Amino acid sequence: MASTPPPRPGLPGTLDHAAPLRRRTLLGGTALAAGLLASGCSLQITSKPDPTIGDDTLLIAGDKGTPTFTANFNPFNANARKAAAIVYEPLIWINPLDGTLVPWLAESWEQPDPQKIVLTLRSGATWHDGTPLTTGDVDYTFRMLKEHPANDTGGVWSRVDTVETTDSTIEITLLAPDSPALPVIGAMLIVPEHIWADVEDPSTWRNEEPVGSGPFQLGNFTSLQYTLDRYAGYWQADQIDVEHLVYPAASEEMDLVTKGYDWAYAYMSDVENTWMAANPHNRYWFPPGGIIGLHLNHDVAPFDDLDVRRGLSLALDGKQVGEVAAEGYMDEASQSGLLLPNQEDLLNPEIPDRGIIARDADAAIAAFEKAGFQHDGTTLRTADGEPFTFAITTANGYTDWLRAAQEVQRQLRGVGIEATIETPQPAAYEANLTSGDFAVAMGSSNGSDAFQGYSNLLWGEYYAPVGEASQNNRIRYRNDEVDQLIGDYRASVDEDEQARILQQLEKIFYDDLPVIALYYGGLWGLYNDGRFTGWPSAEDPYAPLQTYQSSPLRVLTRVRRVRNGGAS
Repeated sequence: MASTPPPRPGLPGTLDHAAPLRRRTLLGGTALAAGLLASGCSLQITSKPDPTIGDDTLLIAGDKGTPTFTANFNPFNANARKAAAIVYEPLIWINPLDGTLVPWLAESWEQPDPQKIVLTLRSGATWHDGTPLTTGDVDYTFRMLKEHPANDTGGVWSRVDTVETTDSTIEITLLAPDSPALPVIGAMLIVPEHIWADVEDPSTWRNEEPVGSGPFQLGNFTSLQYTLDRYAGYWQADQIDVEHLVYPAASEEMDLVTKGYDWAYAYMSDVENTWMAANPHNRYWFPPGGIIGLHLNHDVAPFDDLDVRRGLSLALDGKQVGEVAAEGYMDEASQSGLLLPNQEDLLNPEIPDRGIIARDADAAIAAFEKAGFQHDGTTLRTADGEPFTFAITTANGYTDWLRAAQEVQRQLRGVGIEATIETPQPAAYEANLTSGDFAVAMGSSNGSDAFQGYSNLLWGEYYAPVGEASQNNRIRYRNDEVDQLIGDYRASVDEDEQARILQQLEKIFYDDLPVIALYYGGLWGLYNDGRFTGWPSAEDPYAPLQTYQSSPLRVLTRVRRVRNGGAS
């Protein structure tokens, strides 16, 4: 199985921008598919609903044990149970597919200028113990994050100067003009002051008996399984048609296929002959969630040369790379830097072919020759006559990225480049990219917040020389025009002006090729519509089928029980 372990608790558009795509294929998925194929499909694996699971209960593969569960519902803790993001709620819910902002605990907001945000708190929300949720709780949450920076996983206080509250509003003054700070602040989870204020160290507290404001509260907890029960006092209780959520610790691919799960987030090899074949009500939806591509170190020659980057881009067929890496589930990525079709309305019409760059070996060789290389008919050589070679770095165990790197390696041979592949352990891979100790790496970038994607990847403010750590702009890219555009966007609250700036950034991403976009990384949603309907889909993309972060909050307001042969 290629599962997607959810990232550390964080916020959309933060320093942890690539986290949702740090999902790698485990050998189990390939083995299961291979077993089915080897049997000639004579062994039909089937799945039926677990008779012990009630009609009002969702069975979710949403929190994998290692191999068992430890009670930790601190939503700011890296080891928290994934359901903590259902127990606690944000001020604003953000769609990871396209960045749409949905009022949540904040019923409305405004940005009167680029340095100020004013949110109006929803009335009627309560904590699970019945205590009203107030602006005092929001103020406390901000203060707690400032006093305990380890909990400030979204970097809120790197952008906020002051927070002032009234009975109904939260007024935030930013350190500088920074209009894109709204989703970062809005996605912050709010916790109750009357409980958390008595905790000695909120950054290490495991919060084993959480009291949140969300639609579900903790029911039973064991090391092998835990449950959440519907909170009758929830502020939108009339939108919740599920009574209980069950999270087993064991959720390997064979479990998903055979044990009647209603909902899972997992890449599944040969999904048609595994998940889909097991039950007539099993469905899947794999929308794009980010761009997988070659991340070039712009402080390492010759990748600072645009003609070299253009040669690499023209030498590669992103569609074929995606076919090999993700079994054809994902489309070729647009070199605009946008997730298409999610962000189609943002696309600059001046970019040809929606940003898809076709493979053209002759044009690739011509671009390399313009950069001073020579092609002798079989081998691409540097100006010194040496064969051009470089290493592609990808993390050990990221087997889909490894397959992508191997296909890139194969295609580059077509223009006379013999690339090698290096596979450090994931921690070493991350350290290498952070310090700049790489030439070319497989990586993920961009995402639902288009501006934040460009900013995280390209802004010169994040630049650090090779050898110095940088969590963003790890490709060491510098471009004065990009920096000016990013500054202009941050200083504007005019949506039309922001849209124009985004289109200029797209064009630079297309023309200057800071990374070589290959294919989209998927958000791997599996569901069964036999007992519950209303799941998100390509036709109704109101949320991805992520079972982590705040996505389930939105999904759980939309799914409905099937009663008497139809949805309620």
